[in-house]
This record gives sequence, structure tokens and C-alpha cells, in this order.
Amino acid sequence: MTKLLITGGAGFIGSNFVHYTLKNRPEYDITVIDKLTYAGNTDSLSDVLDKINFVKGDICDQKLIDKLIGETDIVVHFAAESHNDNSLRDPWPFIQSNLVGTATILEAIRKHGKRLHHISTDEVYGDLEIDDPAKFTETTPYNPSSPYSSTKAGTDLLVKAWVRSFGINATISNCSNNYGPYQHIEKFIPRQITNILSGISPKLYGTGEQVRDWIHVDDHNSAVHTIIDKGKSGELYLIGANGEQNNKYIIETILELMGRDKNAYEHVNDRPGHDQRYAIDSTKLRTQLGWKPKYTNLRKGLLATIDWYREHENWWKAQKTKVEAAYAKKGQ
Repeated sequence: MTKLLITGGAGFIGSNFVHYTLKNRPEYDITVIDKLTYAGNTDSLSDVLDKINFVKGDICDQKLIDKLIGETDIVVHFAAESHNDNSLRDPWPFIQSNLVGTATILEAIRKHGKRLHHISTDEVYGDLEIDDPAKFTETTPYNPSSPYSSTKAGTDLLVKAWVRSFGINATISNCSNNYGPYQHIEKFIPRQITNILSGISPKLYGTGEQVRDWIHVDDHNSAVHTIIDKGKSGELYLIGANGEQNNKYIIETILELMGRDKNAYEHVNDRPGHDQRYAIDSTKLRTQLGWKPKYTNLRKGLLATIDWYREHENWWKAQKTKVEAAYAKKGQ
């Protein structure tokens, strides 16, 4: 069996990647490392912990990372601090985890000659005007706008430098906004769903005109496996499913799908420096590697996500009061 190390495998996308891999790629022997900060939750892996090797640890721990990577074949690097609002309050954890942690992994990859796939974000490109027909491509210049996106841009550049300078075998993917099961309820879609389930009014930043390019997490993870299988070392691939919609549409659709008046939400203070529009052109991934998404109907994907949060209240309920209290302090 091929040994696969997944960093951040107890987080949102990482835990879904674990589930997806176990279901669809039985040839992999999986080890997960996760620091279990507030965004990492072993409950997201509770039904598969007997099928994987789980290590609680920090990707900045050089000795531990060297040992784990020395024992594996492929590393998929999800681990990151990833919340824009948190990065605006305190950038330091983002610098430490995203930059120092990635550098630690890269050095172990170089030492042991292993394969790396690095997970990044479309936020490294900054944003587009709402009425701009353009989309991000692999050649779009980086223009990050927050401490979070700046540190993710830095991780991409570190990977590219280690490929060029040291010849490591690595690929990068930059993905649009993921949604689906196991996403922390501080994030936009699960926050609105769990608000409604808790009898709280959903909250919309500003006018809600900001556009995001939504992709179901399973589609993202199927693309990652396609890149691992077929991707060329040193190449960057953009992952998107043509799911552009503004936040107002998303919140109104969630309300409608949950049987509520689509206007039953509150406008709250906008996020400082809120990016206006993200849009991914995934032509390279589709044409060169033959990938295509499964969830092409956003309404159906949102309905499946609503059903998951409704059926897994025990996964999120204990966090709800704390999350809403934190947002209330900011008037959001």
C-alpha cells in the first residue's frame, strides 16, 4: 500500500479528504497529523479512527515532521490557519502555522525525497470587480489582501522555490470556496444553516453583493487525487466548479431550502477589506488532467449540506453559543 500523510486531516477539507480517500482509494494507508486547534476536531474522524493512524502534533515540530515524512510516500498538506477575520485580529498564528509550518514540511520532503501536494486558496490572487468578466487563472499575479491570504501566497512561493532550487517533487492547487460536511460553524454557509436550526436570524455581511465561486468539498478532493495521480511536478492547478454566486443569493437560497421566508435575515457590519469577487478558471485541470466536478447544481449541494448539519447537531451544537458571542462583539 502507498503511505499517505495528511496534514490538517481533522479540519474541514482535510477530514473530508480522509473520508473520500477511504471510500474511493483503498490503496492508501493513511496517517493524519493535526494540532487540534479550535478548527480541528477528532469528532470529524470518529467513525474512521480505527482505519487510520492519527497523530496529534504541530507541523512546526521539526523532529516529528521529519519522522512522519520519512515514513510516508506522499504528503497532502492541508494544515493551515484559514479564517480571514481571525487573521485580522491576530496575524501571528497565521505566520507561524502557514509559513513556518510549510517550510518545515518542505525541508523534510527535500531530505527524504518524498512527493508533496500543497493545498492553497484562490484568495492569493486578491479579488476581482463584481462586474469584471475575468476569472483567475494559473498566470494571474498574486495580490493577497489579508494576513491569511498573504501567508498562503507565501506558502505557494516557498513550494515553488523548493521545486526550482532543490528539485523536490511537488504540485500546488488553488481552490475556490469549499462547502459541505464538517465545516466549522464560524464559516458563512454553516453559520447560516446552524443559525436557522438554532432559532437565530441568519447574518449577511454588508449588502451581500460579494461573489464567491462555490465548490462542494468532495469535488475539491476528487480534483486533488487527480493532481496526485496525473499532475506534473512544479505545476499549479486551479480547482473550481463554476459555482459563482453572491452571498445574498446563498443566504436567501438556504432560507428557502429550509422552508423560511427568503428575506428573514439581518444585515451586519461588513468585514474590513472584504474581497469583492472570486472566480476560478479550471480549464487547465479539466483539459490536461481530465477532471470534472460531480456537484454542478449548487442548490442540490446546499440542500445536501443542510441535511448533514440537521442530522449532525451533536457535532456542532456545543460550539454555537461561543461562536455567536464572538461575532456579536464585532457587531456581526
